[in-house]
Amino acid sequence: MLVAIFLQLLLPDRYVFGSRYLLIGAEVLLLVAMSFTTPKERIFKSLSRRINVFLLIILTSVANGYGLVQVTRHLLQSGHVNGRDLILTAVNIYLTNIIIFGLWYWEMDAGGPGQRLLAAKHEQDFLFPQNQHEDYKHPHWQPTFIDYLYVSSTNAMAFSPTDTMPLSRRAKMLMLAQATLSLISIALVAARAVNVLH
Repeated sequence: MLVAIFLQLLLPDRYVFGSRYLLIGAEVLLLVAMSFTTPKERIFKSLSRRINVFLLIILTSVANGYGLVQVTRHLLQSGHVNGRDLILTAVNIYLTNIIIFGLWYWEMDAGGPGQRLLAAKHEQDFLFPQNQHEDYKHPHWQPTFIDYLYVSSTNAMAFSPTDTMPLSRRAKMLMLAQATLSLISIALVAARAVNVLH
């Protein structure tokens, strides 16, 4: 989350949702609140933590989506655009999206990190290779944030799932949304910016 906030600090002002420092301040406050509301136990259920986490992810998602809309609008309306700035902004938004969707997947799958250990197989949102191949099955293996970040990055690069399959409809819709946003930020924005550079 701190990396996503840092990336937002690097965005040019015209692509920032509202006041840059008000947005960053709200995200940092939610992050601090989350550290106080997260139980120390490995298995937990905390409504206050869940609310903090989803408010934080939603706020960051909206801000990043706004940045992508502004970049696209600026591209379509303006005849004179700075190709270098557009490429850097598109890469920034693309990387932030990978982090944000990694957080979405991590918090959504089987009730989130506090409930995942207790979840039944039919409650899981993703099927990881470690759970489907007999040679690699491990009874105590559980995905961590790195696994979801990997799912997010491969979905953003391939515009589709790779080795980890979405099982639930909500996981499929989130992956569809991420693939669409990645396609817009890379195919449309980056391609146009490269064209401007020539």
